[in-house]
Parts: sequence; structure tokens; C-alpha cells
Amino acid sequence: MSDNGRGAGPDFIEALARGLDVLRSFRPACPSMTLSEIAAATGLARPTVRRILITLESLGYVRAVGRGHTLTPRVLELGMAYVNALNMWDVARPHMEKLVAQTNESTSMAQLDGSDIVYVARVAVPKIVTLGVTIGTRFPAPATSMGKVLLAALPPDTLEAVLAEPSRSGITPRWQPAPGELDAVLREVRAKGWALADQDLAPGIRSVATGVRDGDGRVVAAINVTVHAAETSLETLREEHLPRLLRAAADIGHDWALTAAVPVVTAQPSFGLAGASGSLGATRTPDRMS
Repeated sequence: MSDNGRGAGPDFIEALARGLDVLRSFRPACPSMTLSEIAAATGLARPTVRRILITLESLGYVRAVGRGHTLTPRVLELGMAYVNALNMWDVARPHMEKLVAQTNESTSMAQLDGSDIVYVARVAVPKIVTLGVTIGTRFPAPATSMGKVLLAALPPDTLEAVLAEPSRSGITPRWQPAPGELDAVLREVRAKGWALADQDLAPGIRSVATGVRDGDGRVVAAINVTVHAAETSLETLREEHLPRLLRAAADIGHDWALTAAVPVVTAQPSFGLAGASGSLGATRTPDRMS
């Protein structure tokens, strides 16, 4: 057991833990802290805090200002390494898991690839369905609720070109609409912001879907709730599952926008050890949604 009550095995590095304690002691209400204030906040001895501050300053994470110390922008690297390692599906997954817990039904996300949808994320519950779905599965877009949503979001010229491409799914859907029929369906989807598919793809499969938008408001993926037609009515799908689906889609889009907007901060020391003399440059990652 370490001196501050932390559990510590033989591989526990107490010095590292103390350094992190010092970094965490800085708060928005006290951006500049003296050595004595940091010692009081962390419960560490003043000589220990002094050595830690000297180390952090030499590494560029802390700078001395008057009688106190402040954090530098370089500390952002510590958190941004995690944020920038996330892809959009990692960000979406907790919201999808919450949706599954609320509905007790499977949920998936898909994007367009030609005239097909391709599954890119999925949280499933054990149910007997007529078609197996895994990441990478593709279905003809017009016969699926997610496909309807994604097609409805396309500009007219792009939509025409996409629908002209033959499906590579190897599946013949039950519903094969004429162009005029599909146009009417997509107009309705654009007006409502969501789409239903009632056994259009295969017998027994019902689903409702909506779009997920990036920070620029573009629909970049679709998310659905899938049910078995023998178990769940269209009314239940619309009245109970749809509101939860819309909330999940909004939450995912919000988190995507936040994640894409976070800059990657890289330290560019002008000479020697980065400290008060070092310069810091911030570079921004490309938008993940493009």
C-alpha cells in the first residue's frame, strides 16, 4: 500500500502516480498554483512536489509564472491521444448499446456503397431472423430502412447515378419498386427524417431507421432498430422504438461533431527541452466524417 492509500503492487510506479496527482491538482478555479498549494491539494511533501514540478517543466507540461505554476497546452496531448484514437464507430457504440438496452432489439449502422448499404457497426440481441448480419454485410439499399434514409439524403444527380449501379449483395429483395414508386417513398423519408421497411428485404424483418449527421449537418450514416414482424407491430416500432432511435442518432451525431472538432496538439520545441522557451503548434485532424 502506498503512502496515500492507493493500492500498489510490485509493478506500481509511485513516482508516476504522484506526477499525475500534481497535474490533476490544477483546476479551472485555480489555473496558477504555488508549490505550497499543490502540496496541500495532493497531500505530497513540498520537496516531492518541487522535484515533480521541475520534471514537468522540463518536459513542457508546466511553466513557472511568478510565484506559481500553470499548465501548458502540451497537457492536451495526454487526452488527445485517446480521443484521436477513436473512430466514429467507437464513439457510436455506447449509444447503440444504450438503445439496445431500451428496446431489447438489435441496432445497426450502415453507409452507402454504390446501390447497396454496408453494415459498419452493430449491437445485436439473440433473435431468430431470416438473414444473418455481420459487419461488412451488404443489402440492396432501396429495400432497407437505412438504405431509404441514405438514398433520400443524396442530391438528385448523385441519387440517379447510385441507383444505376447494380447491387453486389447477391440478394434479391421482396420489394423491387419502380422508379416512380421509389421517388415517392424517398420524398416521404426526406419530409419525415426517418424510414420504415416492413418485410421489404425478406419475410419477417421489420426495421425503422434515421440518419446520423456530422458536424456540418450531412447525413453520413444511418442507424436502425430491427425487429421480427411476428413479435413487434409497426405501431410499436413507430410509437416506442422510433423516439429512442431518434435520440440515439442525435446523441451520436453530437459526439461525432465534438470528436471531429478536437484539435491534435503537437509540441514543437524551438530548442533543447520544451519549457517556457518552447513553442507549441496546434494542428487539427482531418474531419473523420468525410
